[in-house]
Amino acid sequence: MEKSVNDMFEGIIANVPVFMRDIARKKVSQRIERIVKDANRSEVTEKDLVDAFFIETPFGFHGPLKTDMQKLGIDYTKYGYEQ
Repeated sequence: MEKSVNDMFEGIIANVPVFMRDIARKKVSQRIERIVKDANRSEVTEKDLVDAFFIETPFGFHGPLKTDMQKLGIDYTKYGYEQ
């Protein structure tokens, strides 16, 4: 992961409740790896990060996820996700 994407990842993970943080880190990391591998790339993009978080986060928690992304300056809407 490039540094800025890694910083975004850590920023979002830091907002996950402590009791869920390890599993969230594992599931989202695995999803990012799968996305990058399936695209036959080695570099992780911001879109990969956003997609992985939305895929792995239960729908009921998308509101807080969007808020966390906005606070970090991540514009998830440019990847097709609604506000």
